[in-house]
Amino acid sequence: MIKNRQALFSPQRTCASLAGLAFLAGCASAPSVTHPSTGWIKDEVADSYVFGYPLVLMSAARDAAVGTDPGEAPFNTLRHAQALPPVGAANPPQPGLDTLDSTGWLDVADEPVILSLPDSHGRYMDARVLDMWTNVVWSTGPQFVAGTAGAKGIHAQTLAFVTPGWQGELPKGAKRIEVPTRNAWVSVRIQSNGTRDLKAVRKLQHAIRLAPLSVYGDDERVAPVALSRGNGGASGANGTPAQQVAALDANGFFSRLADALPDNPPTPADPHALKFLADLGVTPGDPVQLPKASDAVAAGLADGRDRVAAAPSNLLSANGWNWFGDGVGNYGPDYALRAYAASTQPGIGTRDDEVRAVVTQDSDGNSLNGANRYVLHFAANQLPPVRGFWSITAYTKDGALSDGAPARLAVGDRNGARRNRDGSLDVVVSSARSRTGNWLPAPRADMQLVLRLYAPKPQATDGSWQPPPVVRR
Repeated sequence: MIKNRQALFSPQRTCASLAGLAFLAGCASAPSVTHPSTGWIKDEVADSYVFGYPLVLMSAARDAAVGTDPGEAPFNTLRHAQALPPVGAANPPQPGLDTLDSTGWLDVADEPVILSLPDSHGRYMDARVLDMWTNVVWSTGPQFVAGTAGAKGIHAQTLAFVTPGWQGELPKGAKRIEVPTRNAWVSVRIQSNGTRDLKAVRKLQHAIRLAPLSVYGDDERVAPVALSRGNGGASGANGTPAQQVAALDANGFFSRLADALPDNPPTPADPHALKFLADLGVTPGDPVQLPKASDAVAAGLADGRDRVAAAPSNLLSANGWNWFGDGVGNYGPDYALRAYAASTQPGIGTRDDEVRAVVTQDSDGNSLNGANRYVLHFAANQLPPVRGFWSITAYTKDGALSDGAPARLAVGDRNGARRNRDGSLDVVVSSARSRTGNWLPAPRADMQLVLRLYAPKPQATDGSWQPPPVVRR
């Protein structure tokens, strides 16, 4: 299983597997054969699929979300969720119940785009911007680490997102943030305590401003915000962005990649990856001309899909839970981790922004099912380490909110989870109501649990802390 660039694009391959690379020109002396091997095609298709997956996924998500139709919003305009996701929601997978989200897509090609965030007055609020390769170019996470935002909320601030090298005058007090790709995705999340305080959340949402520099400060020219019923992401006619990408054949996938590359160059720059693509007939901005060896191309595509879905070795794991460690959000050349994160937790931030741990099996290795009764016991010194807050939510095995659960809620410290006398805390997970502990309603079917840590402390991602096992009782 590949886990980084060195494994993806390694100069240690045989001459056949890298035929054509200049730095291996000395391999040309290998004897020719009547039927040259197509193994290099399969390998390079698979490697290039893993490399390009985040960009293709982000371009599909952008195309599904940008526009003027219902559920869409133009570039440089925010879309405010007005309610928590409905029962049965699965887009994005594992929809959150803790926050109302404001999201949008930036286009910084013509001019800077300005984002102004209000003082949240102690209410938890975070924000992040991801480039088209899913690297986090800016987030509020480090503010919580540094303590400048207090224990929960953030202070008022203005950010200016610009192309590298842009020269000009920005609004007074705006912090300049260079974005390496033409487009970027912005998300602002505000803690919600349910329907009783939606008015306060919406007031904060309406105080957020996003606009191109040329109209920033001109209320009459700033595009109005778009409203949505829940936190779900946009879906096209052919399903969610992830489903659309999964349905692409090799020509469709690499055509989308070639179309997206001119405006969104690789970050970090990687001439080896682009050379592999060129070997396959994939050149930025040009029509794709894949090799005629269709069987090798198809095999490489299947291998690439498997690699994207396979958990990389540098994923943190304990007691059946899996979660991302220090490398998430700023991947460098770790393409396997980047693709896996984009596939499983689209929009995930850095280690300072969020931890999302997932478990699908109990302590005996059996699949979780809401028809059973489970207990998670957090020792007093092993509660989730956060500067913000934490919660646990139950979903179907496909990541949807179950319509069979008797209530739709999450259990955590923001909604008064009760501790035991010794300071420990128990969460009871079952479809049947529990009169003891902190009851988490679950679907009466195979399921998964997601533990979210908002503004986590360092021990959440350095391996010194781990979630407890899920024990069947």
